[in-house]
Amino acid sequence: MSRQITIEKSLPGFWTATFNNPPINLIDPDTIGELQALVAALETDAHVKVVVFRSADPDFFLAHWDVLADKTKVAAMPPGPTGMHPWIDVLVRLSRAPVASIAEIRGRARGAGSEFVLACDMRFASRERAILGQFEVGLGSVPGGNPMARLAGLMGRGRGLEVILGADDFSADLAERYGYVNRALPDSEIEAFVDAFARRLASFEKHALVGAKALMNDVTLPADGVFPAALSAFFSSASHPATRARAAALVERGLQLRSDIELRLGQAVADLG
Repeated sequence: MSRQITIEKSLPGFWTATFNNPPINLIDPDTIGELQALVAALETDAHVKVVVFRSADPDFFLAHWDVLADKTKVAAMPPGPTGMHPWIDVLVRLSRAPVASIAEIRGRARGAGSEFVLACDMRFASRERAILGQFEVGLGSVPGGNPMARLAGLMGRGRGLEVILGADDFSADLAERYGYVNRALPDSEIEAFVDAFARRLASFEKHALVGAKALMNDVTLPADGVFPAALSAFFSSASHPATRARAAALVERGLQLRSDIELRLGQAVADLG
């Protein structure tokens, strides 16, 4: 089985992690396993200061969770070091890891993909290619990684609910205006910008970066205890007959394939109604 995440250590202190899981970079149990190993390395390596997450696919950063994965097996996955389900574990530990994490978003980051970028410390989005969103409510599910807790801190209650309950796609420009991402940048410039910024951080002293991030974490990160309830709500809502019917209808139309449905998923879930 080929690896989904390629790690490049091109400069002391600076790692790049590139997602490549064709056809559209779905997140599945294997993705979680590779992320667990990567986060463990970020927690223990004495030299790494910054990690940039990129995608090999310019249309899909991380599309969303694999809706066809066996939910019983997924729910039964052994917990991570935090004692929580490994997906929640990865998100919580990444946010608290002693490195600066940056998501360079070219393509779509919806559902669990959006949850992942929200767990990163900073997000920069391609103006022409990035699409973000939490489409789960439109499918009949509660978002499992509790993006509600993170979005509330970034953009406030009203806008956070607009993202979650509206289940629509957000362009990079609107995401920037709402605080979903740090900046929207021209696609032709984003990689050079993120690379230069990451190299700048990698040139600084690690103890200062880690100390400043830890203090920011104290006043901005949601409490770890808010996350398990969201995942339980996801599993419960995903088993609802109407939710299964909606998911099946989208799969029939091309969900999880490189299709028009995936390109315009925010509209597609509204069309189900």
